[in-house]
Amino acid sequence: MAQKGVELDQESFSCSICLDLLKDPGTLHCGHSYCINCIQSFWDGEDEKRIYSCPQCRQGFTPRPVLMKNIMLADLVEKLKKTGLQAAPADHCYAGAEDVDQHKGHDTMSAAAERTERQRELEGSRQNIQQRIQDTEKDVKLLQQEVEAISRSADKAVEHSEKIFCSICLDLLKDPGTLHCGHSYCINCIQSFWDGEDEKRIYSCPQCRQGFTPRPVLMKNTMLAVLVEKVKKTGLQAAPADHCYAGAEDVDQHKGHDTVSAAAERTGVRDKLQDALRDTWTNVSLTVTEVDVLLPQPEPKTRAEFFRYSRHITLDPNTVSTWLLLSEGNRKVTVTEEEQSYSDHPDRFIPVCQVLSRESLSGRCYWEVEWRRTGACLAVTYKNISRAGVLDECRFGHNDKSWALYCDPISYIFQHNKVQTPVSGPQSSRVGVHLDHSAGILSFYSVSETMTLLHRVQTTFTQPLYAGLWPYAYGDTAELCEVKLTEVI
Repeated sequence: MAQKGVELDQESFSCSICLDLLKDPGTLHCGHSYCINCIQSFWDGEDEKRIYSCPQCRQGFTPRPVLMKNIMLADLVEKLKKTGLQAAPADHCYAGAEDVDQHKGHDTMSAAAERTERQRELEGSRQNIQQRIQDTEKDVKLLQQEVEAISRSADKAVEHSEKIFCSICLDLLKDPGTLHCGHSYCINCIQSFWDGEDEKRIYSCPQCRQGFTPRPVLMKNTMLAVLVEKVKKTGLQAAPADHCYAGAEDVDQHKGHDTVSAAAERTGVRDKLQDALRDTWTNVSLTVTEVDVLLPQPEPKTRAEFFRYSRHITLDPNTVSTWLLLSEGNRKVTVTEEEQSYSDHPDRFIPVCQVLSRESLSGRCYWEVEWRRTGACLAVTYKNISRAGVLDECRFGHNDKSWALYCDPISYIFQHNKVQTPVSGPQSSRVGVHLDHSAGILSFYSVSETMTLLHRVQTTFTQPLYAGLWPYAYGDTAELCEVKLTEVI
């Protein structure tokens, strides 16, 4: 038992940086002690961050602490040295055979050798993880190329399908006839359409409106009919033209039929592709995030380095205030003079002109916001922020669920839980936001020709976060700037 007590004392008076007994010990406000020279050297490497942390508990200090020698602790260390203990290895280091008589003959390892061995293992792990990152980035690039190829194929499929559909009955051509303008229709459909134009004595094409006099006599286009039959065998049943001028109501036998434009069809295809890409990109981002946790990355310095963590973010129509108008593929909001007729939804902000992103944010993320006119608020928030009721429970920065940077042409103000912090820095209508969720770091940057840090928050995030926008007044806009995936990879 006595031996165990000495071992604990040895660990208690060790510096976790140099792994030796404390020399000129200094104690931080968090209670941990280090050799003053060791902790000063450690903080020298954190000067760029301007937040100085404890190597053990990671508590941050601002400004850099000025340490004084802990005289009582220094005296205790000197007394401990007189007992014959010359080193206090970390909890994973092995004691030498000379430290305990009953362990003579056992294999031993010095702290330096153990440290070298662990460093070798860590270097191997680092290389493996770096390879995983490179492989993941290659997979993302291949994914992007595949999506682009699918998109091109979808365009061609829609383009070709339009040529074999009748824009009057919105179905595959039956006994197709082709007009001099080049457009084709079911012969019966175009004849019925022209029956309604007999009084005008000018017979037009329903799509391009070119007129014909006298009334054309159409013959069956045999080659087109054969093509339609081949398409039928593929199982394709409907692909109406996206620019039809004649609706189902123009032909008696099709009155009351449900119709859909190819524009809607194409939009549906686009949405499915974008959803698939977004889900896959999210999964890839989470994979990279897991790797980042294992292999800590330095704080980005250039805009290109920030783009590595760029995320495709869109705004959620279910959360947007009725006084905001969505545009640019749900990336931009504008404060309107008239209230919009959005459907009721429990996620919608009622009293304030705010909107949240559709995508949740975890791991390391970067995005940029462009604001115009009088100003806007850029925020991150937990999903459970209130959407209606007491204003302070809803507004970004006025509660403990949100962190917000308020921007206008002459100033910046950071706010969290009603506490305001004036922020100095170059004015810019574009602001970059960098989130390191696992590390609890949220940073705002003024973006111009260079990246300038405006404000950094060090905290602990307990839930996934969502990006938020709040343009101030009528006519103000705020937009999530689009960054192409090819720029990231």
